[in-house]
Amino acid sequence: MKKILPIAAIVLFTLPSACSGQSTSATVKPGIYRAALKTPGGELPFGLDIRPAPGDARTYSVLAINGNERLPMDPATVEGDSIRIPMALFDSELIAKIEDNMLRGFWRRRRVGQQVQSLPFEAQYGVKYRFNVSDKAPTSNVSGKWATQFDSKSGKVDTVNAVGIFDQQGNHLAGTFLTPTGDYRYLDGNVDGDSLFLSCFDGSHVYLFKAKHNPTTKTLTGGLWAGISGYESWVATFDPKADLPDPASLTYLKPGAKTLAVSFPEPNGNMVSLNDSRFKNKVTIVQIMGSWCPNCMDETNFLSPWYKRNKQRGIEIVGLAFERSPEMAISGPKIERMKQRFKIDYPVMLAGTNDKAQASKALPDLNAVVAFPTTIIIDKKGQVRHIHTGFSGPGTGKYYDQYVEEFNRLIDKLVAE
Repeated sequence: MKKILPIAAIVLFTLPSACSGQSTSATVKPGIYRAALKTPGGELPFGLDIRPAPGDARTYSVLAINGNERLPMDPATVEGDSIRIPMALFDSELIAKIEDNMLRGFWRRRRVGQQVQSLPFEAQYGVKYRFNVSDKAPTSNVSGKWATQFDSKSGKVDTVNAVGIFDQQGNHLAGTFLTPTGDYRYLDGNVDGDSLFLSCFDGSHVYLFKAKHNPTTKTLTGGLWAGISGYESWVATFDPKADLPDPASLTYLKPGAKTLAVSFPEPNGNMVSLNDSRFKNKVTIVQIMGSWCPNCMDETNFLSPWYKRNKQRGIEIVGLAFERSPEMAISGPKIERMKQRFKIDYPVMLAGTNDKAQASKALPDLNAVVAFPTTIIIDKKGQVRHIHTGFSGPGTGKYYDQYVEEFNRLIDKLVAE
C-alpha cells in the first residue's frame, strides 16, 4: 500500500535499566493496558493485552489491540525493572520501565545498520478507552463510504485515491481506508462532537488520523500522522458510490507475454523455478510480498491455511519475498521467521529488494510491480490468467469477504479446466 516517507531525526541510544545489571526482575501486572505513542500529531493510542507465559516468570505473551484485531507480538521478556516487547518481523520493539500501573519508555524501529528511530511510549494498566473524549453524544455521524484524497493541496477531492469506510456506534468509530494498493488495516477510535480520531499500531504501521466533519457539505478535513514524523493532509466527501480502480487492471503482462519466468533461491539455498516438476499441470499462485509488509502478512494469514486445505486439489503457491536487503544472510532469517509464524508450507524465495523499480526488473514479464502484495494466478498450462494488485485484508470487512469469494471462484474454475 501507499508509503508515507517520514522526515525524521535518526538517533542512537541504549536500552533503559533492563541492562543495568539488577539481580531481580520487576513483575508486570497481567491484563489490558491503554498504550500510546507520543507523536507530532499527539497521542497515538492502541491496546496491549499482556499475560505471563506458562512456566516462565520473566516471559510474557503480548497482543496489540486495534479494533477487532488481536495481533500477537513476539514473546516479551523482563530484565531488571524493564520489559522488552519485540516485533522481529518489522525490526521494531517496545521497551519500557515497569511502574505500579504504568509502563514508560519508547517504541523504536531499526532502519539502517545500527541506527534506529524512536517515539516515546507509555501504557496505563486497566484503562480500556481509546481516545479520551467527551461522554456527550457526538454531533456527527460519519458511518458510510467516503471518497478520499490524501495530500490534498487544494482542500478538495479532485482525485479519489482512497475510500474511507467507517462504522460509528455512539462515540465509537471503526473502519479503514481502501487504496488501489492495499488498505490501512484495522483503524479504531472515537468521534467527539464534530471531530473524528482513529489510530493503528501493529509494529510496522503507525497511523494517527484526525478530521473535522462538516455536515452541511458532507466533508471531512483532516491530517494523517504516520511513522516517526510523516504527515499528509486529507479530505473526504461522503459518497455511497465511492470506488477504486479495478485491482486486476493495475499490474499486467507485457504485450506478447503469457507466462511468468521465476527462478530464485530459498533461504536454504535451494533454487525454485516455475519450470520445476512440482508445478507441472497445477494451478499455481505466485505471491509477491515481503516480511516487512503488514498487508502481505494479512494475505499470508489467509493463504497459508487455505493452502493446507486445498493443495491436494492440484494447487501450488510460491512466495517471492522482496526484502529490505538483497543479502540472504540478512533477509533469509526474516523469511524463515515469517514462515514459522504463519506456518507456511509452500516455498518462499528471496527475489530482491522492496524497491518497486528493482522488483519490476526482477519480474520483466510484468509492466510493473505496483504494490506489495500482488497475487498472480497461473493455470495448469503455465499461462497467467489473473493478476490482483494489493489486498483487502480482514479489517475491510465485506471487501475482504468479497475478495475471498472471488478468489475461490476463480481457483475452482481453473482446477476444473
